[in-house]
Amino acid sequence: MKKLLTVVAAAAIALSAQAAELKADASLVEMGPTMGRDFHAMNYDDGCESCHDQGIKVRPSDTACAACHDIDELAEATKRSGDEVHQNPHDNLHYGKETPCTECHGEHEAKAPLCADCHTFKYDQHKN
Repeated sequence: MKKLLTVVAAAAIALSAQAAELKADASLVEMGPTMGRDFHAMNYDDGCESCHDQGIKVRPSDTACAACHDIDELAEATKRSGDEVHQNPHDNLHYGKETPCTECHGEHEAKAPLCADCHTFKYDQHKN
């Protein structure tokens, strides 16, 4: 019995080491949605630091997002008309174009738009 426990413990340690290596070196697509979204996989050359510019345990800064995403283009792409003209998530009455990106978007977890805390309008194309 002692031998069996030793073999099981050794296998668990080996699998843990493999998992740690996968986290460190694999792309977002290989790691799946629990590690990241595949629509960012093409920008993952520097590992986690590609986005986590202020340390791995800190949310990415807006500067990191802006390195790939232009706020003016986002505001143009998400503008609305008519009664919904002021419901642009990237250029709104409360924050203008200054809403922190991670208030609505999360790479490792699904997030609802910040506006949903008070408003009932929908953003059908929202990417968590």
